[in-house]
Amino acid sequence: MYPDKLFFQTGDLLRKRPITPSYIVFYILFLPDSWRILLGIVAAWFLAPFIVKPDMGISARLILYIMIAGIGYAATGVPARLITRFFKKMILGDKH
Repeated sequence: MYPDKLFFQTGDLLRKRPITPSYIVFYILFLPDSWRILLGIVAAWFLAPFIVKPDMGISARLILYIMIAGIGYAATGVPARLITRFFKKMILGDKH
């Protein structure tokens, strides 16, 4: 009923790329989620000390840092996409 070309492609097009250190670095640079994670951790690093009380235990502090990192991750979607777009344009130029 359907032509085989719609479902199956053969040849070099679908061959797996070798995983090299440079491939991993570029994948991390071009993935917006990696920037969101980094920005969330930075937000927790700088903002949590202003919120932590001296009488808090280690578990309460840890939960507070994790919560601020999660909020930072959720809030940095647009900046992370802009950073990714910048690196794609800077590294790949017109190829992307």
